[in-house]
Amino acid sequence: MTASRLEKIEAMLVDEPDDVFLRYSRAMELDKAGEHERSLAGLRELCEGTAPYVPAFFMSGQQLTRLDRVEEARSVLRAGIESARSQNDSHAAAEMSEFLASLGDLGPG
Repeated sequence: MTASRLEKIEAMLVDEPDDVFLRYSRAMELDKAGEHERSLAGLRELCEGTAPYVPAFFMSGQQLTRLDRVEEARSVLRAGIESARSQNDSHAAAEMSEFLASLGDLGPG
């Protein structure tokens, strides 16, 4: 039997537990597997790190929206936009702003 993508990622994380891209990839695989709370927890860790991983905010927002948790999604996206701007990532900030607007953003809250 071959190892799943998730198993391969988790095996790599044993050697490189702080690898941001591997941690992000694990969260994406957990989402695909329907393990949404574990996925969101992993993304949340990436958002709260000393150098927040900007893509994790966008993926969290999208996943929360799919789960009908739109208020949480708005909050995460607003934080992500701030983080992206502070890291001079105007492209990511624009993408998240657009997605936030599509949710009918009610402004800061």
